[in-house]
Amino acid sequence: MAQEHPFAQYVRILGKGKKGSRSLTREEARDAMGMILDQQIRPEQLGAFLMLLRVKEEAPEELAGFADAVRARYQPPQGIQAAIDWATYAGKKRHLPWFMLTALLLAEQGTPVFMHGARGHTAGRLYSEDMLSLFGIEPCRDWTAVDGALNDSGFAFMSIDRLCPPLGEIIQLRSILGLRSPVHTLCRMLNPLDAEVTIDGVFHPPYAPMHQQTALLLGTQQAVTVRGDGGEAEVKPDSDCELHWILNGELSTGVWPRLYPQRLVKDEQLDPEDLLRLWRGEIDHPYGEGAVISTLAMVLRLLEPDQPVDTDRLIEQARERWARRDRRRF
Repeated sequence: MAQEHPFAQYVRILGKGKKGSRSLTREEARDAMGMILDQQIRPEQLGAFLMLLRVKEEAPEELAGFADAVRARYQPPQGIQAAIDWATYAGKKRHLPWFMLTALLLAEQGTPVFMHGARGHTAGRLYSEDMLSLFGIEPCRDWTAVDGALNDSGFAFMSIDRLCPPLGEIIQLRSILGLRSPVHTLCRMLNPLDAEVTIDGVFHPPYAPMHQQTALLLGTQQAVTVRGDGGEAEVKPDSDCELHWILNGELSTGVWPRLYPQRLVKDEQLDPEDLLRLWRGEIDHPYGEGAVISTLAMVLRLLEPDQPVDTDRLIEQARERWARRDRRRF
């Protein structure tokens, strides 16, 4: 009689039907993800595991356990510091990734940003990593390069393919499985440099509280999950934007008010060069500038969590910071 594979227990927990199945505990999730990362499972088990989780919808305790396993195996060297961890895994389709300018502005003005993400898993989208060359930025191949980039410019980007190669491979299974897997959520939660502030985005509303609760389980004190444009952490300037906060370890939700009273006309074609042109002040782009300012104001709220909420003041601060950018930097 064939001996049962050790990983089969975790597939069985998830797949015993409506009455028999349950979520994994944090410890079970950590052990299961550890076996996946250590390549101790069969491909059939991985597909079954990911899709059973997808149907059930991952629980915060499961995501925290998965993150525990990744952190135990793919830990960066000590001493690399960033103020903000910015996850970018969705890609943009309707608008350019204007939030990239917000991140670069924060870095220029003394708030180091570590950005990580994936690309290529969904056709027809613009990914953050592909925008870097516009600004003369190279994605970091290792943690030594991350440390150097943060020290030199205050901004570093690392692909999940470098940060945790097995997760990068699993993300690319989307075209095989036909659905995103819980790994897309997991990657957003990693915060490998243990930055005090974390920023991520979602497209589907039910995922926002899941991200928020997972970040709290992982010890994050200041965080925001944005139901932003295209699933990225970008505040839409022409519509109210739903935000899920962690401020000083306390959970809250709110709506960030729109900057413009009416919807703006969407660009007929997306030209990534417009990111550079807007930074340099060569074009007038109300949506792009509004997205940069609104997103920056949201981040400023995270950077001063003890201050009373005053969106008008934060928007004005963001406008002033944007006006002070070095237009000749890129």
